[in-house]
Amino acid sequence: MANFMWTPVLCILFISASSSALQNKVTNNPADELVSSINTNRTASKSSSLYSNPGLACLALQYIKAYKGDCSSVGGTNAKRPADSEFTESFAPNCGVEVSTLSLITGRLLACQSKYVEPNVAFSDILMKNARSVEIVQSKNHSEVGAAVSGSDGGGPYFWCVLFSNGKSNNSFVLEGNVTKISRPGCFSGANDECSSAVALFRSFRLWSIGVTGLIIALAYAL
Repeated sequence: MANFMWTPVLCILFISASSSALQNKVTNNPADELVSSINTNRTASKSSSLYSNPGLACLALQYIKAYKGDCSSVGGTNAKRPADSEFTESFAPNCGVEVSTLSLITGRLLACQSKYVEPNVAFSDILMKNARSVEIVQSKNHSEVGAAVSGSDGGGPYFWCVLFSNGKSNNSFVLEGNVTKISRPGCFSGANDECSSAVALFRSFRLWSIGVTGLIIALAYAL
């Protein structure tokens, strides 16, 4: 069984940190752009950049899908999160990630809002809302990162998820046959996937809203 466990959760706005190098180029993919923003912030604060692990990123997209578009479950008194068992029983198999290579998840970022925004705005205005968020992003406890972005039912709400780990890039969250399983809707980082159609879909619905315009719900997972 893999050394796979979750750290305690603190609800307010969630984030985490790590240290390694971003190996994949930034493509026309909002998840890659989000990772780029995270690494830019880290290097500016004298922390090392994080390795962009596609297996971990695919798990982040599966994490989003577990919410089934329910933004109200992302924060507040009705906050929920997927059971840890889903990572081994559902998320990893759906991504083609070898369960035996699942590593410690050292932090999570999760946010949901009604309107789509550009990745750099999502990072600075949604995921970096308080000092604790900054502390976690710039932490030296992590070595790799995986990000995912997805809308629901062809539009909003829009979810942003980032998972951090202290695993080793060559043997953590390993993809079976080194083949990345692309999943739509949604985009995830590190897969060298342009994800252009998904980006166009997001942007075409960026003015669509659900209920209260500009609703932002975010979680902060502190380590």
